[in-house]
Amino acid sequence: MQIYLISIGQKMPSWVKQGYEEYAKRMPRECSLVLKEIPAGKRGKNSDVQRIIRDEGERMLAAIPKGCHVVTLDVPGKAWTTPELAQAMRGWLDGGQDIALLIGGPEGLADAAKQLAKQSWSLSNMTLPHPLVRIVVAEQIYRAWSILNHHPYHR
Repeated sequence: MQIYLISIGQKMPSWVKQGYEEYAKRMPRECSLVLKEIPAGKRGKNSDVQRIIRDEGERMLAAIPKGCHVVTLDVPGKAWTTPELAQAMRGWLDGGQDIALLIGGPEGLADAAKQLAKQSWSLSNMTLPHPLVRIVVAEQIYRAWSILNHHPYHR
């Protein structure tokens, strides 16, 4: 199984890349974490934000590999504890499908992405910086995997 982290935004600061890669490289080959970056729409003072979100959503949907179980990361989603995430991951592994985790841009996810999702996961009721979300998600996915595999990382 592969877990695709499909995220709006490119050219992240080096600390974001390093943080994400630290946890992605810890994942075993049979449950690898793969980042797919989607270019953000150009925003300006008089931008049509709804059109930008829609365009980002179309590019995001096009990046989802066929047959993936889609999970959005969205504030109104379900707030999972780490053990609950591990159980969700157990279900994903048992389902045999690849997973696509979708992280929207500054204004969130396109409606089309939300409608395609089978699950929605909320990291927090707070708005988090999108670059930081990549690191938190990668760490939590690794932590969930470590729980399922009785690895000492999660104590």
